[in-house]
Amino acid sequence: MTASEIILAGERQNARPWPRHTLTQAAWREMAAALADEPTLALLALWADSAAIYALFLDETSGAILPVSTALDDGAYPALSPTRPVAAWMERMVHDLWARTATGGTDARPWLDHGRWGVIAPLSPRPTPFNTNPDPPDFLPAEGEDLHQIAVGPVHAGIIEPGHFRFHAAGETIVRLEARLGYTHKGTLSLMRGKSPRAAIRFAARLSGDATVAHSIAFARAAEAAVDSPAPPRAAALRAVMAELERLANHLGDVGAICNDASFGFALARFCLHREAMLAAAAAAFGHRLMMDCVIPGGVAADITQPGPDAILRALDALEAELPGLLRVYDDTTSLVDRMAGTGTLTSAMASLFAAGGPVGRASGRPFDARRIPGYPPYDDLDVAVPVLRAGDVDARVRIRLLEITESIRLLRALLINLPESPIVATQPMATGEGIGVAETCRGDAWHWMRLDGGLIAACFMRDPSWALWPALEAAVEGNIVADFPLANRSFNASYSGVDL
Repeated sequence: MTASEIILAGERQNARPWPRHTLTQAAWREMAAALADEPTLALLALWADSAAIYALFLDETSGAILPVSTALDDGAYPALSPTRPVAAWMERMVHDLWARTATGGTDARPWLDHGRWGVIAPLSPRPTPFNTNPDPPDFLPAEGEDLHQIAVGPVHAGIIEPGHFRFHAAGETIVRLEARLGYTHKGTLSLMRGKSPRAAIRFAARLSGDATVAHSIAFARAAEAAVDSPAPPRAAALRAVMAELERLANHLGDVGAICNDASFGFALARFCLHREAMLAAAAAAFGHRLMMDCVIPGGVAADITQPGPDAILRALDALEAELPGLLRVYDDTTSLVDRMAGTGTLTSAMASLFAAGGPVGRASGRPFDARRIPGYPPYDDLDVAVPVLRAGDVDARVRIRLLEITESIRLLRALLINLPESPIVATQPMATGEGIGVAETCRGDAWHWMRLDGGLIAACFMRDPSWALWPALEAAVEGNIVADFPLANRSFNASYSGVDL
C-alpha cells in the first residue's frame, strides 16, 4: 500500500473540513516507511497533544488534504524525518514542548528549548521544573580541509528578529549553513489553551506580525470549521481584501529590500513609498495599518469604512502607473540582475522535498497556492492566477513577487467592485469539535488546527509557512559565497517568530 492508502485506511474521525484518520503505531510505522516511495505526498505539519501525534499531508497529485494521527506509545512515535527531512525541525519542536520522542529521527537536539524556560516540556501533562545554566548549542559538523566557522547573530546590525546562523566555509564558499532559532518563543500555544477562539485569536494575530491577517484567517477558519459555522459572504470578501492588501505591502517591501541588499537603493525608495501607500489605505479602510485584530471567528470585527474603497483604489492606481517603469529599471540594470541571477538557487526537487510554498516554492517550479488548492471563500470564485518560474534563484523570487503584485491589484479591484451584501459576522456556538483552517500568506500556506471542548480550546497548533522555508534556505545557500547569504536570506524572507511559537 502507498502511504496515502495507509492513511485513508485508518479510522475516520469527525474533523472538519477534512476527516482525520487515526492509525495504530504499526500502521503509522508502515506509513512512515512508505513515504519514501510517494514523493508527491507532501508533509505540511507535525505536532502533538497530551495523547497523540498528528501530521498533515497534501497529495500534490490530487490536491487531497490528509490529516492523520496515532496514539503515543510510552511517549514515543515512529519518526518521519528519515523520509521527509522537513519533519526534523518539527520533531525537535514536539520533543521540546510535549516531551514526545521521534523514534529513529534524524536529529534529537533541542530546538525551541534553549534551557532557559525553568520547566521541561511545558505542554506535556506533567511539566517538570528545571533550572540550570544552559550548555552551548551543538552544531552539525562539516568535513573537509581548511574549513572555518563563522558565527552570526542572534543579534544583528538591523532592527530585525533574532536568529543565529552558523556557517562552515572553505574560504568564502559556504559548505554548510545551520540556523538556530527559538529566541522569540512566546509560549503561544500554552496561552491559547482554555480560552475561547474569540479571545485566543489575538495570539494567532501576533504569531508573525507581518502576516497577521492571513494567520487570523487561518485561525478563524479552523474555529469555524470545528463548530460547522462559516463566516458570511461579505465577511469572507472583506477578509480577502485585507489579505491582498497585506500581500501587496509585504511583496513591495520585500522587492525593495532585496534590491537594497544588492546596493540598489533607488528600488527600495520607490517600492517602500508604495508600501507606505498600501498601509495608509489599510488604515483608512479598516482602522489599522496592519489590520491587526480585524478578523475574528465568525467574520470580521467591523465593516470597511465608507472612504476605504476609494483610498485603496487610489493607492492601486499609483502603483499600477509606476510598476512597468520600475520593472524596466530592474531589467535594464545589468549589474543588479547579474547579482540576483544564479544566487541562492533552490532546485525544484528541494522545493518539493520541503513542500516550500509561496514565492519561494513558485519560483522553483512548485505551483501550490492555498487560494487555489484546497481553496477557500471567496477565492474559489475568483480564478486566482498563480505565476510559476523554475530558475529558483533570487531573481526568480523577485519576479514571482512582481507578478503576484499585479495579480493582487486585479483581485482587489474585483473584490471591491463586487462586495456582497450580508452580515459581517455570524455568532459562533459554544460547541465541541475539531477543525483545520488554511490561508495563503505572503510567504505561503499557513495551517491552523484546533480542538474545542465546550467552546474552549483544548489543544491547538499553528503552522507558519516558514517551517518549510528555513531548511530550504539552508540547502539553497550551499556552494554560494558568504557575502551572498544576506541576499538569499532576504529573498526567502522566512519568519523567525512564526516558527518560534
